Amino acid sequence: MSDALHSAEPGAQGSTLIQMIDVGKAYGAVRALRGINLRVNAGEVTCVLGDNGAGKSTLIKIMAGLHDHNEGTMLVGGEDVTFGSPREALAAGIATVYQDLAVVGLMEVWRNFFLGSELTRSRFPLSGLRVKEMKEIADTELRKMGIVVKDIDQPIGTLSGGQRQCVAIARAVYFGAKVLILDEPTAALGVKQSGVVLKYVAAARDAGLGVVFITHNPHHAYMVGDHFVILKLGQAVLDKHRDEVELDELTRQMAGGDELTELSHELKELGGMTSAIKTLEADIKADRQR
Repeated sequence: MSDALHSAEPGAQGSTLIQMIDVGKAYGAVRALRGINLRVNAGEVTCVLGDNGAGKSTLIKIMAGLHDHNEGTMLVGGEDVTFGSPREALAAGIATVYQDLAVVGLMEVWRNFFLGSELTRSRFPLSGLRVKEMKEIADTELRKMGIVVKDIDQPIGTLSGGQRQCVAIARAVYFGAKVLILDEPTAALGVKQSGVVLKYVAAARDAGLGVVFITHNPHHAYMVGDHFVILKLGQAVLDKHRDEVELDELTRQMAGGDELTELSHELKELGGMTSAIKTLEADIKADRQR
């Protein structure tokens, strides 16, 4: 399987890799997503933002083959698909790097790079592993992404959080990903390590992959994003390209948008005009004048 996936090439620059048309998902009486329209293009970073419970996890689970959708259509490469498993999504070139990374901390870097897709000497059960070849490939592919580890045999748990994220990204690129879904890759990282991850997100985009970047952080999103979607209670409340939105508007919408206006009125009625409310209203007025 690994050789077949490795032979896959990223899509042509700007071509649509995934398109969602009025996609919805319900768990019994609970509607997690409603009327989602989304395009993931080759060579672009699509940032999906939203608070907890907004529907971000459900969205990526549909793309990744963990859940199916109840409504609408998902096109992959122009074909209507419903994945039955994550392996089917991976075979279609869609790789997901989850927040917990799914790495084994005590295993060597190269073992984690090939985890689940090891190269064997033959197809027979219990056949030996091509260890030397896997070490060389892992080291080469990591260096292509600008990742240099002291020892390819060191446990991956000894790497920093940012480095582990980058190993996971390099792994997905090597195994033929056309679409790379990143679930909150900077959530648990400091400023410096977040910068390292964002650099490799940009590198994946420049390599022609379509990147779906899930995040709470509008500042991180705006550094690398080409297209921004904000979800709220399962629906898209903002869907704009980079040249259509400023960071301030993105931040305001993430912070609550029109709800901030209602909150300022309620606080004003309760306790008068505090300096914080005055600042909030000034910010809202400035956003509307842009």
